[in-house]
Amino acid sequence: MHTAPASRSRLRWEIAIVLALSFGASAVYAIVNIVERLTRDTALSEQTATINRSLAERPLFDLVYQLLAFGFGLAPTALVVFLLWRSTAPHLGRLGFGAPVATGGPGSGTARRGRWWLGETGWGFGLAALIGIPGIGFYLAAKAIGINVTVVPTALDAFWWTVPVLILQALRAALSEELIVVAYLFDRLRRLGFGAVAIIVTSALLRGSYHLYQGFGGFLGNVIMGLVFGWAYHRYGRVLPLIVTHWILDILSFAGYPLALALWPALFGAPAAG
Repeated sequence: MHTAPASRSRLRWEIAIVLALSFGASAVYAIVNIVERLTRDTALSEQTATINRSLAERPLFDLVYQLLAFGFGLAPTALVVFLLWRSTAPHLGRLGFGAPVATGGPGSGTARRGRWWLGETGWGFGLAALIGIPGIGFYLAAKAIGINVTVVPTALDAFWWTVPVLILQALRAALSEELIVVAYLFDRLRRLGFGAVAIIVTSALLRGSYHLYQGFGGFLGNVIMGLVFGWAYHRYGRVLPLIVTHWILDILSFAGYPLALALWPALFGAPAAG
């Protein structure tokens, strides 16, 4: 796709602003964080990183802050949706979301297009199984050889709203990362003339970089996940399976952590204070 020089400059600025409001900023903070961790007296493998933590001492205000974090945390995603919204259906076609446009071939009728989300959701479940089990093994291996911190997915106290809030936070992460780091970035970098391989690698490296706060294992694991997701998006052009996959993995990680900690404290527990 040919883009005029003035439009290319505007696109570069747009990408920079979107990333500065989202995962570009997270990547910078994560890089600073890993440097700070490496310069501590405590070994990396003996440090912890908590993802979901309490935001207030009183439960009611903790809930309010959690919901505010969920809502305002989706603002960069809303910006991307606004920028790539089409006036005609599928409105989010440039983000790979919505009923596929009929091609006239077998199975491309109205009924199939009406159920587009069903098959893509199923694909997301399958991809979650493919990535999730090896991902746990990779995390434990990285932790064992000392290149990763102990990741604590949640340190929230147990209230009636804890699991619903964790599910919402998992949804926010899934929507934000897949719509911005994959779908948006693919569309914009294609318009700038980047090839498929360059886009996939760029997206994967960005995904890995903002997970550096977890250590080098978190970086490598998410780069690999980013390569898989990038290839899948390039091959099929659909983002819902990636969102579903990410959402499932984060729900299992966030809500399942207390159970994993109870069953295998030596593997998933935080290191004892020295």
